[in-house]
Amino acid sequence: MVASKFSNYCKLIISTVNTYFVGPSTTIAKTLSAALVNGHVLFEDHPGLGKTLLAKVFAKTIGAEFTRVQFTPDLLPADILGTKVWRSHRGVFEMVKGPVFTNILLADEINRAPPKTQAALLEVMEERQVTIEGETFRLKEPFFVLATQNPIEFEGTYPLPEAQLDRFLLKLSTGYPRNIEEESEILRRRLNWKKDDPTEDIKPVISSSSFVELQKFIESHIYVDSEIIEYIAKIVRKVRESRHVEAGPSPRGGLALLKLSRAMALIDGRDFVVPDDVKIFVKDALAHRIVLKPESVFEGVTPEAIVEKSLEKVEVPKGWRKKAM
Repeated sequence: MVASKFSNYCKLIISTVNTYFVGPSTTIAKTLSAALVNGHVLFEDHPGLGKTLLAKVFAKTIGAEFTRVQFTPDLLPADILGTKVWRSHRGVFEMVKGPVFTNILLADEINRAPPKTQAALLEVMEERQVTIEGETFRLKEPFFVLATQNPIEFEGTYPLPEAQLDRFLLKLSTGYPRNIEEESEILRRRLNWKKDDPTEDIKPVISSSSFVELQKFIESHIYVDSEIIEYIAKIVRKVRESRHVEAGPSPRGGLALLKLSRAMALIDGRDFVVPDDVKIFVKDALAHRIVLKPESVFEGVTPEAIVEKSLEKVEVPKGWRKKAM
């Protein structure tokens, strides 16, 4: 079965990343799911919790071209996108492409750059193209952004605007080590690496062309029953209808759940989506697309709590089919 073969590739990617990143395999599986549908991922958490390490290890493991940009307050749009430079000896303007011309862009601490620079990524993330002085350049396949950021209450950061947040398929958190065993394992692995950054020694477990095959298989061969589609639509509407929500997830939120559920089905070795494939992503795909009413913010209501309660109110479909009849 082809789905089973591709599923083995996915499990190999997850296990390889897990040899470097100490944390839940679910976080890695969710990151892989987003990558399989060319979706962007935002990792938000406190400093030092492995956000950058996870992004770098994942990028190296899937064998795609990888570029890292450290976002700083003085970073300009041209530093990311590129610009045309005058070459006097030839009498022409030459296009100098920026680091965005890659397969995987690691935007490290993205919220430390000013809004103008953050906005420069909008067209790139949505259209997979760059326009410089009226000339448009298409990006390679695959292309997606893995971004990290510290919480916005930290000094020297700029909150990402809603339009930018909406372009991230997922917003994930690596979190603190769950127990003393994980905390100790991090220290043991550092001793074994004999260096702070082990990513230069990572060998890809899959080629970029094979990864594109995985993406195409998901798009063409993972079946989604109409009952599952309606389930996704009901979840999005229930979140949007909450009395605490000023602006809820747009249809793009439902599309995110649809794409991610198909990728998770493949990871689990199936060519059809089940309700659990949807449920696992609901909070990560929808919470960052919610704008709360001011009074709800003062009451301590969180987007994550709204999503969880909304999910509980939507009945799980029981009449879905594995394949179209």
